[in-house]
Amino acid sequence: MTNPSPPRKAPEPPWRTEGTPDEPPKPPPGGRRMRGGWWNLILAALIVYLIANLVLSFFNEGDEPTISYTEFSKQVDEGNVSKIYAKGDAIQGQLKKARDNPEGDGTYTKFTTERPTFADDQLWADLTKNRVTVTAEPVVQHRSFLANLLIALAPMLILVVLWIFIARRMRGALGGGAGGMLGRKAPPKPVELEAGKPRTTFADVAGIDEVEGELSDVVDFLKNPDAYRRMGAKMPRGVLLTGPPGTGKTLLARAVAGEAGVPFFSASASEFIEMIVGVGASRVRELFAEARKVAPSIIFIDEIDTIGRARGGGSGMGGHDEREQTLNQILTEMDGFSGSEGVIVIAATNRADILDAALTRPGRFDRVVSVSPPDRSGREAILEIHTREIPLAPDVDLAQVARTTPGMTGAELANLANEAALLAVKRKQERVTQANLSEALEKVQLGAERPLVMPEEERRRTAYHESGHALLGMLQPGADPVRKITIVPRGRALGVTLSTPDADKYAYTEEYLRGRIIGALGGMAAEHVVYGMITTGSESDLEQVTNIARGMVARWGMSERVGRLSALPGDAQQAYGLAAAPQTLDAIDGEMRRVVDSCYEEAVRKLRDHRGQLDALAESLLASETLDEADAYRIAGITRLTKDDPEA
Repeated sequence: MTNPSPPRKAPEPPWRTEGTPDEPPKPPPGGRRMRGGWWNLILAALIVYLIANLVLSFFNEGDEPTISYTEFSKQVDEGNVSKIYAKGDAIQGQLKKARDNPEGDGTYTKFTTERPTFADDQLWADLTKNRVTVTAEPVVQHRSFLANLLIALAPMLILVVLWIFIARRMRGALGGGAGGMLGRKAPPKPVELEAGKPRTTFADVAGIDEVEGELSDVVDFLKNPDAYRRMGAKMPRGVLLTGPPGTGKTLLARAVAGEAGVPFFSASASEFIEMIVGVGASRVRELFAEARKVAPSIIFIDEIDTIGRARGGGSGMGGHDEREQTLNQILTEMDGFSGSEGVIVIAATNRADILDAALTRPGRFDRVVSVSPPDRSGREAILEIHTREIPLAPDVDLAQVARTTPGMTGAELANLANEAALLAVKRKQERVTQANLSEALEKVQLGAERPLVMPEEERRRTAYHESGHALLGMLQPGADPVRKITIVPRGRALGVTLSTPDADKYAYTEEYLRGRIIGALGGMAAEHVVYGMITTGSESDLEQVTNIARGMVARWGMSERVGRLSALPGDAQQAYGLAAAPQTLDAIDGEMRRVVDSCYEEAVRKLRDHRGQLDALAESLLASETLDEADAYRIAGITRLTKDDPEA
């Protein structure tokens, strides 16, 4: 029995939708409750109005002092009254000079008094004698009724605004969890697919054909669920996409939904997490309920390792923190599927090794699909997709670009095509040329050029440093070919030597790895051979050397002393000193030093034996600053052997 779908409460759910059917607007619920709320608001406004009037009347009474008629007569006789206004027996007036108030504290200038009815004095004669002006308007102007009304309404208006603000916050708290009460900005509204805009399909995905085959079953199930039911087959309730960042996991999920033509709900796992425990679980319930309403549909949860980490780490009190409650709710919702609802969950992560076992067991994410970086043909297909809307010059060879970009992911290739288009726009070109793509590749792989002016001595040392890298790469058997040498500062480096293989490599021999170490040490060895000293320019080279040597000795069994075991498996490299016994760590350290020292000695020996070629490369670099592949091999006098050559 399926759970009944709860009503939509949140106007701004923390997920995006694509391809969902339009729904008619619903009338605001709770009309009677709203009427009761308005009566309460009116009653509160009246109370505020009365209180404001009392306060205003209190302040108005203290505007002018009341004096005795005797004091008033005295001031008239002294000629200190400038003007008065009389209405009946009530008199308002103003003195020429301030006087002490005999009936109160302080001095006064304006005053009010009352003429006794039994008074039989010559008031008019005295006023005329002392030249007192009798005005037709009150000396003290009181506010009109309308002004008093507006002033009295001001607190009420403030109250109304405050009331509306609190009501909206309460509504957000009810719809999106208690986080709305703590000032959290509401999640973005659902983003619907624009009318007429084509959805993503498998035609927009390239380079990962084997993954498409795994997901085509999901598409077929969503298109033809009855065929599977008749056979008694059940599709996986969840598909977990794993792989490095940028390999196209999110794009694949959207392509599955677009290919099947079903609604697509996407959310990041971090959007479910709030400070208040229980908010994430409620949002998960709402998301799955929305997906059931428009089934068949697909739910995509990106970066699921945010909430799907293995439990029991003690991150919360008793293990019941917000993250674990959200994970528990996802597990419950996936268990609640009967298999006939047509809702499939696709999740993506680049840390599948830390996910909770309950999440990846059969019945939940029971199909794990690994999305790896594309091979050479895949990179060429990806480049063709990302250059469909870019005008290309006739000299553009995407196959050549694909050969020189091993290991690059789909996102990096898309960025490469975009950088080339930006360069063409800057140079006011009509089409993107092969030179634009080459420069964009250099910018992506090596970094942007820096306008740094180096002293001549440092330029020469940098030229020898890069020439040492390049020459050893040319001399070492099986080493990656040298593609470019430059002493133009790029990124953090003063110079760069770019070497990439002709074909993708998936397994490395010990000879190849030793060649990598020798090539990386070539810069330091060249400085040692030419200048008899070394500089700090080899920092990144030594980091690369250390990682390769540690892998050879401690992970890949290429050391007789350590043996055929993985002494520092996986992420244990980050916790160096905690993954093996002290004796094993000492042995690893000794073997790493032995491998690196022998490679350094070989690098120094080869550079001394080929000193003339090293000088020729350095002088050419000083003259032209940059050498491409053909010029570098020609100047060094070394024949470039390719895989097609019989001697290669």
